[in-house]
Amino acid sequence: MFFLVDLLLMLINLLCSILIAVVQTFLRPRLKCIDGELCLITGAGGALGRRFALEFAKEGANLVLWDYNEAANEQTAELARGKGVKVYTHTVDLSRRQNIYETAEKVRLDIGDVTILVNNAGVVAGRRLLECPDELLERTLLVNCHALFWMTKAFLPQMKAQNHGHVVTIASALGLFSTACVEDYCASKFGAVGFHESLAHDLHAENLNGIKTTLVCPYIVDTGMFEGCEIRKELRGLIPPLDPLYTVKQAMNAILAEQKMICIPRLMYIPLLTQALLPWDANVAMYRFMGGDRCMMPFIKNMEMKAAKDHIKTS
Repeated sequence: MFFLVDLLLMLINLLCSILIAVVQTFLRPRLKCIDGELCLITGAGGALGRRFALEFAKEGANLVLWDYNEAANEQTAELARGKGVKVYTHTVDLSRRQNIYETAEKVRLDIGDVTILVNNAGVVAGRRLLECPDELLERTLLVNCHALFWMTKAFLPQMKAQNHGHVVTIASALGLFSTACVEDYCASKFGAVGFHESLAHDLHAENLNGIKTTLVCPYIVDTGMFEGCEIRKELRGLIPPLDPLYTVKQAMNAILAEQKMICIPRLMYIPLLTQALLPWDANVAMYRFMGGDRCMMPFIKNMEMKAAKDHIKTS
């Protein structure tokens, strides 16, 4: 009897969730106020991180900016301070667990409890698997995936104590479906997606409804990270690389609306569905038609040429 009641309640919740999602697609959701919140952004010196910092500053959030590149991070800080908010900077190597924990402790003692955590930092080796030094492969996994565990362990306890906070993971469409030549990046982003989803379920199971989570999965963003990457030329106008500011604004809308997940653009939901519903060979046929199976090869060649030039300069 209890099983049938639970089954009925589950079906009701399922239908209500679908209905709410459909309504929110057509109606602008209510956006929350984050004025005065303390927001930590990793990779703040990069193209996306800088734009996230400025957007959060516009909303009145005070900022803690982390990046490996001290000069770029300070440039972001100067721009954000122009918005009238408090900004703190730290030079952090996210591939080093102890560096994360020590800096996190400094933040807690000197600044306060972080209430919005934006795990944005990301790297890619840019080499073919068999030609890539192990150190570069490890760095991709450490920064893109392992650091999420360490960042969460450092800052989630304070959020749980107050049942208040927001954890944002900037993953990638390549964390939902893969392509050739970037095994390190795909593996790290699949790991990031899995980590984030499990964390969201964990918080829900503990009834910590005051802690929100948002997973952001954008298509290739035009930041130079994957310079040269291109799909079939007839389709490039349909799915061009994303403008960084557009990507951040779409992500911000999802964060402020407390949306659980967003793919940017919406077209990215299609390959996610086809991967789940179609046979492997059918998906391969679609990839080949779109040029998705070889889209990273120009990028790899660019990175190899750059590495060769750097080697010549240092030799």
